Amino acid sequence: MTENLRPSAVLTVERRGHVLLMGLNRPAKRNAFDMELLRALGNAYYVLETDDDLRCGVLYGHGANFTGGLDLADVLPQITDSSVDWAEDELNPVSTTGPARTTPVVAAVHGWSMTIGIELLLAADVRIAAADAQFAQMEVQRGIFPLGGATYRLPREAGWGNAMRWLLTGDPFDANEALRLGLVQEVVEPGRQLERALELAERISEQAPLGIEATMASARRALNDGEVVAGEAIRADLRRLVTSEDAREGMLSFLERRPARFTGR
Repeated sequence: MTENLRPSAVLTVERRGHVLLMGLNRPAKRNAFDMELLRALGNAYYVLETDDDLRCGVLYGHGANFTGGLDLADVLPQITDSSVDWAEDELNPVSTTGPARTTPVVAAVHGWSMTIGIELLLAADVRIAAADAQFAQMEVQRGIFPLGGATYRLPREAGWGNAMRWLLTGDPFDANEALRLGLVQEVVEPGRQLERALELAERISEQAPLGIEATMASARRALNDGEVVAGEAIRADLRRLVTSEDAREGMLSFLERRPARFTGR
């Protein structure tokens, strides 16, 4: 494991080939996020982003739930203090601040996914839910509002009315509604969500890393700057990629009718 990873009792981290598995590990507290867990996950995301041998991450929860949300008594005073920020070896896991990620994350959820749980999903790239998963963005019931991007990402994913139905009431909803909203992409039998997420992560990690990075950058550019800007950047990005070793390997593997062996160069 890379030297940048800090050991933590509240987050398990395991490398499987080119995939980094990150498991929320406060099951007695329903994996609620205190600052220790937030910073541990931020460090794992930093490792995922800076280790060139890692090509995809998988985020999941140990125990009966993905997460019960934020431990507000511990977290709220610190995140409202302007002097508190992410360390050099941490990335904001909900990506509301800091650089855009270039390494994909697949999330697997089961049990309850409350508040920051939904926002971690919205900040991930592919989301798998167990059929028994339950969701709630319930900050308005606590006198605050979503802190990790749900206010703008859920309307983008689900449409304004669909998002406001849940953001403005804080009501819980189930996996079928999450699928309808686009919050998750697949619903699987309970207990199979991590297996399916790992299958997809391994499939992603088999593809050309430079192609994956360019795909994510182009899609984010369109979201942030508009389709015209994204379209104007395509030709320059393509010129850079076609001269790479991976592009040559992709073409050669096609001609030779064999799986490609990409190196990220």
